[in-house]
Amino acid sequence: MLDDTDRRLLRQLQNDPAAAQSALAARAGVSPQLAARRFDKLRTAGILNGQSARIDWRALGYEVEVSLRFTLDKADPRAFDAFLAAAREVPQVIEIQTFLGRVDVRLSVIARDLADYHRIYRERILTLPHIADIEALMQVAVLKTDERLPL
Repeated sequence: MLDDTDRRLLRQLQNDPAAAQSALAARAGVSPQLAARRFDKLRTAGILNGQSARIDWRALGYEVEVSLRFTLDKADPRAFDAFLAAAREVPQVIEIQTFLGRVDVRLSVIARDLADYHRIYRERILTLPHIADIEALMQVAVLKTDERLPL
């Protein structure tokens, strides 16, 4: 699916997503025109889905991250959708994941400090619908966040 040129371009993009396309092309050893065509091809194929900015929430004063794992009461067939819709409305929820198995949903919640987390937990999290069980894991350290693929 990917040839060596695509891999070189994607490696350069992963290493420096803010670089100009011409700089990425030069580092990959191809012309800017070829790079433009290849990036267009990768976008059309759905392999390259745009670029985004990563904001460090800790730099904005959020010091606490808690991973909350939920088992939902699925007696109501709309429980799952209702829970997800309500969770999306909580601004401090920065990630929502769904699972098959004992845990149905995981939310990553950020807060300024423990007192702020307790407020969010009482006022926003505990009011989410269809909760059967919650397990909380407080993050101590991030050891790896590299999302680069081994191209």
